[in-house]
Amino acid sequence: MWSDQRLLKLFGIEHPIIQAPMAWAQGSSLAIAVSEAGGLGSLSCSLLSPVQARSELQALGQHADKSFNLNFLCYQPPAPDPAIDSRWVERLAAYRAELGVEQATLPGARASGPSFDEPKCRLVEEFPPRVVSFHFGLPETALLERVKRTGACVIASATTVEEAQWLEACGVDAVIAQGAEAGGHRSMFLAEDVTSQPGTFALVPQIVDAVRVPVIAAGGIGDARGIVAALALGAAAVQIGTGYLLTPESTIPQNYRAALKNAREDQTAITNVFTGRPARGIVNRAIREIGPMAAEAPGFPNAMSAMLPLRMKAEAAGSSEFTSLWSGQAARFARELPAGQLTRELAAGALKHLRNLGRLRV
Repeated sequence: MWSDQRLLKLFGIEHPIIQAPMAWAQGSSLAIAVSEAGGLGSLSCSLLSPVQARSELQALGQHADKSFNLNFLCYQPPAPDPAIDSRWVERLAAYRAELGVEQATLPGARASGPSFDEPKCRLVEEFPPRVVSFHFGLPETALLERVKRTGACVIASATTVEEAQWLEACGVDAVIAQGAEAGGHRSMFLAEDVTSQPGTFALVPQIVDAVRVPVIAAGGIGDARGIVAALALGAAAVQIGTGYLLTPESTIPQNYRAALKNAREDQTAITNVFTGRPARGIVNRAIREIGPMAAEAPGFPNAMSAMLPLRMKAEAAGSSEFTSLWSGQAARFARELPAGQLTRELAAGALKHLRNLGRLRV
């Protein structure tokens, strides 16, 4: 059915559709629905507590005949700098006063989303998945080798050709080419200038030409036409995130869903105000007034410690103006369908387009 079978065989899936791992927006239910429909369901593990992670992985284990992808972050937290932290707290002081927030920071936020480490590696060894993916680079060599010894395929995201070549040299089985259109955190780890990031359909063919491993296209792909376009440029599969956010299996709250339903292609921006690292989301008051790229924001994940009290107080009052509403530029394609049905319809639509193209004669 699909002309490029490399990732289908490598991942043990029917369709070249990968559901993007999305922290705070999903649990195992979404991953299971996508995998049951023939795609590759993914679970973001970095923000899960040990108890939560074990529960979710046990749920995935009830579907041992299906393939899953476990995703982790890899990064070095910034060195403590009280002066930077103080400036950030002061920058948000007016909002605390307006919302009646007494606590300037949430210390626990600094520890949230820890990088891939020994405990997380042990979880992978205990619950070995078909695929393990990394964002912001790769873990240290010893941990990466342990992941590979479980038999899992290793994939990771790149935002430039240089990053893709670095990942290939480190032994990944496939590279995710993350274009600037993608929602959520930019995976950049060698590049620094977010303003120069290429779009998906400029990036994909250049990475395809530069590496030997299969390439997965990510960013701005939400319908069958986008899948066909990515495959035509040499991608072996696509990764879709925003398109799954309105499914019933997504765990995002109603205000987030409402924002997605009304979002236009020109209403997202790359910002660092929520976490300290560039990420694309729907523009709200926090992005407009504090950012989008705030020079005062501490590095990832430290900026969260002062933003979370504002978010929690605003959300309690029914407002999403201080919430990170991660979304790509193709939010219009998100559909309120069960995730399995959406996966099957995307695959069927793409195959129909491909068959029609095959009938063309020059």
